[in-house]
Amino acid sequence: MTQQATQTARAVRRITTSGLGTAVRRSKPLSRAGMLEWLFTRAFSGLVYPQIWEDPVVDMEALQLNAGDHVVAIASGSCNVLSYLTAAPVRVSAVDLNGAHIALGRLKLAALSRITSHDAFLRFFGRANSRDNVAFYDNEIAPHLDAVSRGYWEGRGLDGRRRINLFANGVYRYGLLGRFIGTGHVLARLLGGNPRAMLAARNRDEQRALYEQHLAPVFERKLVRWLVRQPASLYGLGIPPAQYKALAADGEDGILGALKLRLERLACDFDLKDNYFAQQAFGRAYAEGSDASLPPYLQPAHFDDVRTRAAAISYRQGSVTVMLSEQPAESCDAYVLLDAQDWMNDADLTALWSQITRTARPGARVIFRTAADERLLPGRVPTEILDQWDYQEGQSRELCRRDRSAIYGGFHLYIRRGEAQ
Repeated sequence: MTQQATQTARAVRRITTSGLGTAVRRSKPLSRAGMLEWLFTRAFSGLVYPQIWEDPVVDMEALQLNAGDHVVAIASGSCNVLSYLTAAPVRVSAVDLNGAHIALGRLKLAALSRITSHDAFLRFFGRANSRDNVAFYDNEIAPHLDAVSRGYWEGRGLDGRRRINLFANGVYRYGLLGRFIGTGHVLARLLGGNPRAMLAARNRDEQRALYEQHLAPVFERKLVRWLVRQPASLYGLGIPPAQYKALAADGEDGILGALKLRLERLACDFDLKDNYFAQQAFGRAYAEGSDASLPPYLQPAHFDDVRTRAAAISYRQGSVTVMLSEQPAESCDAYVLLDAQDWMNDADLTALWSQITRTARPGARVIFRTAADERLLPGRVPTEILDQWDYQEGQSRELCRRDRSAIYGGFHLYIRRGEAQ
């Protein structure tokens, strides 16, 4: 790795920290709230989501993608971005404040340009625990990767090893979310539970029984009750201070009740064999076998489509609002905002939706999630903007119920008024 690439990667990290600071920090720097915001910005400035924690199957049902559609999406771990290619040959503009997520997405694109078999692709990004992955990176991917992304993956982490070695050691155990899940496993075992025991369930009745035995009692322990009252303890879930407040207000039992309810949904409301989110949460890896549940982009039936359509994805580090401000009017068909709006104040929301409304074609669709079960936009975004959109309340609630990630309180679908072309 050249010195120039190293310096460029460091610059990207500075851009990440600066962008996140603008998005998250609302309070006086020396106040308690200001310190929590600063801590979150620091925690969130590296790799957070090796796997995105939103269900792309639900997304695709809501978006109704067609060939040639232009999708604007927050990149995160890129599981969603690549999975949308399985629905139709679409063009995707992926944007993220976090430079590590951009580097991960570009790594996947470079790999798809060099890998010719599904087995090799699954080994690299599904199993992600083989030394062969590192050798393949060095020999085949690195020469075709942009300098910034190469600087990131060949840079060294706190353990002194190149970051690309994560794909030899189980990348899903790393990143902020992976380490949070690992810490949760250790804590649960210390308190008498065992999340991995969930994987022994053969049906939904056994899932319920194992949840009641191994997970539910952990929430009654004093240590856990104390921990969840500390906003910083949930940074590993990617929950900034503003989102923590919304989650804490979502229900009579506050933050503890909200977390318990969502873990119960993950453990009990979906067949574990069909839910790769649960496999990652309880087993810290995707299941193996020909019938294993995987994100759509990793499924063998979709490999050829993903590989041939991947060139239609572009990545950019920055904010969605700024990116949209540079797009022509009526040039976008779908928008995927994840839970980013939970971070925003009213001015940020208005600026974003002004650009969404300007760039949206008639019939365009916007999807996003919220920590709490609430309508986020009314009363915060001007009526003259929202009046140009139809909120699909019934479909939104149904899709939220079917989202296998089970972590969010709300899923929301808006459709731009006017006849689609």
